[in-house]
Formats: sequence, C-alpha cells, structure tokens
Amino acid sequence: MSFSPAPSPAPSSLPAVVARLRAVGCVFAEDEARLLFRAARTEDELAAMVDRRAAGLPLEHILGWAWFCGLRIAVDPGVFVPRRRTEFLVQQAVALAQRLAAGRVGQPPNRPAAVVVDLCCGSGAVGVALLMALDAVELYATDLDPAAVRCARRNLAGAGGQVYEGDLYEPLPVTLRGRVDILAANAPYVPTEEMGLLPPEARVHERRMALDGGTDGLDVLRRVTAEAPQWLAPGGRLLVETSGRQAARTVETVARNGLLPQVVTSEELNATVVIGTKLTR
Repeated sequence: MSFSPAPSPAPSSLPAVVARLRAVGCVFAEDEARLLFRAARTEDELAAMVDRRAAGLPLEHILGWAWFCGLRIAVDPGVFVPRRRTEFLVQQAVALAQRLAAGRVGQPPNRPAAVVVDLCCGSGAVGVALLMALDAVELYATDLDPAAVRCARRNLAGAGGQVYEGDLYEPLPVTLRGRVDILAANAPYVPTEEMGLLPPEARVHERRMALDGGTDGLDVLRRVTAEAPQWLAPGGRLLVETSGRQAARTVETVARNGLLPQVVTSEELNATVVIGTKLTR
C-alpha cells in the first residue's frame, strides 16, 4: 500500500472517507470507513483517525482493537496486530486440547483439561481465543515486549491465565516443566533481509522484535524448539506458525530436538503450522 502524506479536508460523509482511503491504497476502504465512522465520536475525531490511517498507521492501532477468532482483542500502539492466518494455529491447538481432554476421562476432576503455554504472546490473542474455546484451561503466556505484556494482561483480565514478561521460557514457573500439554508459539519468522518488503503498517508501526526472525527467519523458532521437550508433558504438542517455504527447515529443527513433526496447512487462511509431538516412553 502506498500512502499520501498530504492531509485532506475533514470528511463529512461515508463516501468521502471511502474516497480518501481508496486514494491512498486501502484495499478494503468501504469496510475500514464504516469502522472509523462507528468509532469516532465527533467530526474532528473522525478526521484525525482518517488522517492517521492515510499516513499508514494500522487500522487496529487506530481503533484500539482487532477481530480475532470472533473476539475483539485490544491492541495498543506498537503491539503486534494478530493476523487472521494465526486463527489456524488456534484451531489446531483447540482440536488437540480437546482430544487430550477426552482421553483423560476418569482422571481427578480437579486436573485441568489442558496446560497451555503461549510464547511470544503479543496482545494475548491466541491465549484469549484458547480460553474462550476450551474448558478448565491452565494458561500461561510470555512476551519480551513490555507493551505487549501490558496489553495481554488487559485482554486476559477476567478470562484467567497468567502473563509474564521475559524471554521465551525464562519467566515461566519451573513447576511447569514436563507438564505442558499445548505449547503454542507465534514467534517472529520474517528473514531479516525481507523486513523491508513488509507493508508499512507492519514495518513502521509494529515492534521489530515481533517480526524479525534472523537471517533465515528461524532463529527464534530454533530456540523455542530446542527447549520445548523440557517443558512438554509426554504426548504434549508444540505448535509453531511458519511460512510454507520455511516448513521443511522447521520440520528438520523439530525432529532434531526429539519431537515427531507434522505439517498442517490452510489454503483459505494461507497458513502453515508445524506440530511437534513429544513421544511417550
């Protein structure tokens, strides 16, 4: 998307807002205009919001929220905006957690249906979606970005779950070692040299640490996978989002660390998830 730096007169109607957004390259100008109209309380506020969108700010940062898995997730300025493709990771995690719960019939009633960890949680969208979809989940989430942690705590307030600030597994309670059923990680996986190819909404307005995955895009995923066996319960699953062209190398990394890999994809969401299972012995 290309953006015009020149401001326009204050919009006075929905068609005027649509025209302004379309002129700067917004593909879904009509939908965005309606959302901005609903969010704005005054004409001046609407004009300011339209100017911010025309300048390249993500719509979600302007509105203060994003739709994810049918839920309204608060997204603060600078925080990684949850992508629709990540809904596929949630779908896979829900199905696996439900399968685990079904296999625990007759076990102590106070045992959670699943112990879930959400690494690189960002706004907490994945964790919130899992809590809403599953019963009796024990959820823990971590992120290195203080702004993301504050946002995730707000989203998870009242829903349950604990959010920790720190690098991957480092802030998690040690009592979780060997107990995690579902370990979800939407870690950064954009190769460093491709960061400049991202749309300005991401490249300029989201934290680089949430996007840049190193030389081949897999630096953080390697670290996630290397420690996963220490935290997973027997039969537990690691789920990582990646790209289709990185899937083969991600599978190699998962297998190298003793997990049984599987690749699942969604053409509809253009999503690829690699699942690693800790074998029972």
